[in-house]
Amino acid sequence: MSGINKVILVGHLGKDPEVRHLEGGVSVASFPLATSETYTKDGKKVEQTEWHNIVMWRGLADIAAKYLQKGKLVYIEGKLRTRSFEDKEGNKRYTTEVVAENFTMLGRKSDFDANGQGTAKAEEEQAVDFGEANPDDDLPF
Repeated sequence: MSGINKVILVGHLGKDPEVRHLEGGVSVASFPLATSETYTKDGKKVEQTEWHNIVMWRGLADIAAKYLQKGKLVYIEGKLRTRSFEDKEGNKRYTTEVVAENFTMLGRKSDFDANGQGTAKAEEEQAVDFGEANPDDDLPF
């Protein structure tokens, strides 16, 4: 039996997606995502925020660059990937990222209307789903 590597996050973008184009025109977008949870400690509400490094490839990266912005609320499905790299001093470092397979924009319809003119009431919620552009593509690493 093989294992399962599945991540589901709902959070806000910490900054606009940073998009790079690799050899062969492959797009990759990356951005931090904040998830928060609230709990009570000693009778006081405490909010704890976790930051996640999100990576999107190819068509999904292009869609993210077009629609996602700092502060937007998004639902992301993907998998964990750990990779190594050398820092400026030549030390081997490791980082764990969430490689997104699809995402859904959450929030008010006015948050993501193409013309920027929201026609929805503030409490009206809408979701736009962006599935993986080509699920058969392998990642280039």
